[in-house]
Amino acid sequence: MSDSQMSSGLVRSHRIINRSGRVGTYSYSVHGAGCRFVSDDGIEVDVDFAPDGSEIFDLWRLRWYGLSLPEPLDLTDQDLRTAVRSLQPLLTEVRPGWFSVAS
Repeated sequence: MSDSQMSSGLVRSHRIINRSGRVGTYSYSVHGAGCRFVSDDGIEVDVDFAPDGSEIFDLWRLRWYGLSLPEPLDLTDQDLRTAVRSLQPLLTEVRPGWFSVAS
């Protein structure tokens, strides 16, 4: 199953979630292969879904998260890559450039 089929499946065939809504202090919207969450104070978290349904992110999504913080962080790809790799084994690279919380 492709990533986009996974998120579409969560919305359409499985009816697990609506295309948009609220969870606690976050609003969310399902898009393509993932889901974007925005907190009431504007912090953005965007994830895609792997074929097994786990949440994954890339450096682009991590950068947008940093830029949305109350005190924005704008880091280079190299700084982000170094930070993510320093968190191994808590994070794992599931495919080149895509990361997930280790199980």
